[in-house]
Amino acid sequence: MDDAFSRPSSSEDNAVEDWRRILGILAERRSCRDFDGSAMDRETLADIVRDGLQAPSSCNQQQWHFVIVDDRGMMMKCHDISGGNPHFAECSALVYLCFQKGWTHGNFSVVQSVAGACYHMMLSAHLRGYDTIWNAGIGSNQALAELFGVPPTFEIVGALAIGRARPTAPTMKAPRRPFEEVHSWNGFSRSQRTIYPVKPAGAYPFFEITNADNPFAVWDPRGWSWEKLADFRGYAVWAKSPLAGVYVSRRQGGATAAELALLPTLAAGSKVVEVMPWGGTYSAEIRRRLDPTVDLHLAELSENNLSFVTERLRREGFAADHTHADLIAGPSLPYETAGVDAVILPQVLEHMPEPEHMLDEVRRVLKPGGSVVISVRNLESEYGDHWRDVESRGCIPNQGPFTPLSARAVRGWMADRFMTEVEQGIGTAVSHDDTVVTDDGRYGCRLYAGRWRAA
Repeated sequence: MDDAFSRPSSSEDNAVEDWRRILGILAERRSCRDFDGSAMDRETLADIVRDGLQAPSSCNQQQWHFVIVDDRGMMMKCHDISGGNPHFAECSALVYLCFQKGWTHGNFSVVQSVAGACYHMMLSAHLRGYDTIWNAGIGSNQALAELFGVPPTFEIVGALAIGRARPTAPTMKAPRRPFEEVHSWNGFSRSQRTIYPVKPAGAYPFFEITNADNPFAVWDPRGWSWEKLADFRGYAVWAKSPLAGVYVSRRQGGATAAELALLPTLAAGSKVVEVMPWGGTYSAEIRRRLDPTVDLHLAELSENNLSFVTERLRREGFAADHTHADLIAGPSLPYETAGVDAVILPQVLEHMPEPEHMLDEVRRVLKPGGSVVISVRNLESEYGDHWRDVESRGCIPNQGPFTPLSARAVRGWMADRFMTEVEQGIGTAVSHDDTVVTDDGRYGCRLYAGRWRAA
């Protein structure tokens, strides 16, 4: 290793200076999801994995195993099994993290050992000038075991992608919680804002909770405070990097185009507000449809989320001079009365503890004749049945808790506040379908959408 990283001298002053510098370099490590596809020599890869063996191991049994994949054909198979994560195919190599089952499992000790080894590899790669990302979302463990020939006594728990970032890859590091929020002395103490709600129960056995089956999850946002939602949105969005095209839903199909076709024609210089723009998928499409001189205001609960969305828009190629990031507190919008030309709420009312309060605010800020465009996931549809029977049994997704709303109920909310211009249903199937329905069948579609006008 380079002399710059050798052990510090006996001088206490020099030791502090050296270690601060080294720890500062290690703290610059960030996850990469945009690799350049260049090859790495096997000797370097082997050295990085070998460095991981210096991590602590439960009872020193070292019941770990690391499958290094650098064959492009096999990496593409890994990409497909993962569900299509691009970086699985674009990195230089994947290191699959395995452990032998049945040895010192108390408190996940074997899994902790593998995790320690993985992080040691990440730091080794970082110091060598390479980029990494650790992934738990690897797809079917069984399919991977068959691909690699992993025996049933071993489990695959994740994969480490290693390579070099593209020159255009994001350099932003996902935000870390303030130290004050995540530590306490001599007992547990934590801000309630950062503790998410669960259903009342006598106990919460860890092994009864899976991604697909979480009996304790609170999906109804009315069980959350606005502050808790802001906290969740501010960190979960960074589960991905703010790359162009990220967070585009395959379930949506062409439904986004049908929703945004409801946007009114807006003159140059108009003021438009998108409320709670999680991930920026709609923000990018809205910006693409607006005149460049229209001011798009992103009204969001979390500064962390705003930083993600604005970076996403920059990477989509949009200039920043007519896009504004506005922090909101709960359902109160920071705009003057009758000062906004249009408000857009794409599939967000179902994420709110107080959707009707938000609609009151929308009515307040809209100019006379101003437009509001909404879409909601409809509880009274095949998708609503699927959400009730399947989705809502699992863990809360990264976009936050939501409960589909009744199309007829939302129609009533809108009619109480605005004049109807267009209303329609989108999608007659559980997913992917983008059929537009304008007769009474619109109240049974996956999405209920429309445009209304302020008096």
